[in-house]
Amino acid sequence: MFPVSDHELQQSPGLSGLAGCWKLAPGQALSLRPRVAGVLRIRQGRAWATLGERPRGHGPDAGDYFLLPGEQLLVQPGRHLVLESLDQGALGFEWLPRAPAPAPAPEPLLQPLADLYVAARLAGDASRRLLCGLASTALALLVGRRGVGPSRP
Repeated sequence: MFPVSDHELQQSPGLSGLAGCWKLAPGQALSLRPRVAGVLRIRQGRAWATLGERPRGHGPDAGDYFLLPGEQLLVQPGRHLVLESLDQGALGFEWLPRAPAPAPAPEPLLQPLADLYVAARLAGDASRRLLCGLASTALALLVGRRGVGPSRP
């Protein structure tokens, strides 16, 4: 984990460089306005996270979250996140920015679908020929057995 200061995060050119594990010293607060959605995950200590501009009540309604190790909080782009430790020790946390979902690209999907269609037709034709071959072999065996061996009265 790396120590982090409020100044470093506010001056960062992009959130992608902040992905990773960080430590926040006791008594220090972190203010962050992410440009992309991300997940704040607590790794060590207890955290008090405030999310939002104007309080509207108590607890999560006011934008206050109390997080334990392993818990996480989704932060939308442009929201104001203030984070600090509730303990006397350092707060270890992880910031995981979420890249926007790419738009589906139909071109790369069309070729595999066409290949699957051709493969299914070939498999169907092969199955049909196999069944015809098995049926004719079974018929030949049955006809052959009737003509061979002693006849019964």
